[in-house]
Amino acid sequence: MRITHGFHPLGSPHAVTIGNFDGLHLGHQAMLARLQDVARARSLPSCVLSFEPHPREFFSPEHAPVRLSSLREKAEYLQRIGIDRLHVFRFDRAFSTLSAETFIEQVLGSTLQARYVLVGDDFHYGAKRAGDFTLLKKMGETLGFDVDFLPTVEVAGERVSSTAIRAALAAGELEHAAHLLGRSYSISGRVVHGDKLGRDIGFPTANIQLRHNPPPLMGIFAVELYGLNGAPLPGVASLGRRPTVKGADAVPVLEVHVFDFNTEIYGRRVRVDFLHKLRDEEKYPDLDSLVAQIKRDVENAKHYLKYRHA
Repeated sequence: MRITHGFHPLGSPHAVTIGNFDGLHLGHQAMLARLQDVARARSLPSCVLSFEPHPREFFSPEHAPVRLSSLREKAEYLQRIGIDRLHVFRFDRAFSTLSAETFIEQVLGSTLQARYVLVGDDFHYGAKRAGDFTLLKKMGETLGFDVDFLPTVEVAGERVSSTAIRAALAAGELEHAAHLLGRSYSISGRVVHGDKLGRDIGFPTANIQLRHNPPPLMGIFAVELYGLNGAPLPGVASLGRRPTVKGADAVPVLEVHVFDFNTEIYGRRVRVDFLHKLRDEEKYPDLDSLVAQIKRDVENAKHYLKYRHA
């Protein structure tokens, strides 16, 4: 998959879909599957158009929703399913002032050379979100591209959305989030050096660099770690501020203790699948109390993972 940026013309026609695709849930997956079907039928490369940062992060960072996936995680997923191109526009002041007509002409027409455009049923674009499906379809007829929309995807009567998934993760309802995602929620990142406390107390951990700040979920979890030897490695993860050793205002950290594993993996890029929440973070009076709780967490995670695969 190629990743391109900005207003540089791509040089060939594309089938395009547009969105932030945060979390790449079942609704997004349906959109991408439709795009690929049409692209194959028309012998066009498939292109996902996205924006960085999210427009809500640009306009109101203090009220923007937490991210479910970083740009790199989205790119990895798109490559895995066979999308041909990810084109990213930097969402800045100049981009935010483009009129709806200019967005269509310069972004979809001149830059992406779209021949087919697929959007969601609530898609709006351009300054003040003035553009709608009717305008897109009308201008597409002039510029030479077809326009289609995908209705909302529902699972068991519930609308699939990034908002619903954020709510489920924040509430510790990982199984419900997975139901809407079509897979377990995961965070990917590089293993970096931490403060080595886990090793000192008998539970060495892989410290995963976070791109989600703040993360969409916090607590202690049964997890599986991917990216080291092909098979998932079972473990227990702490994602939070570590109040016992760092205080309530510390930056969140993701640490994974992999069972029966003692190999140095610094610098490796891994993926952590969150399968079940064991508990919230707690502040303990001393390290001995913390170690006793970690032992219980390990046993509870092993019990869950054993019967999950039974």
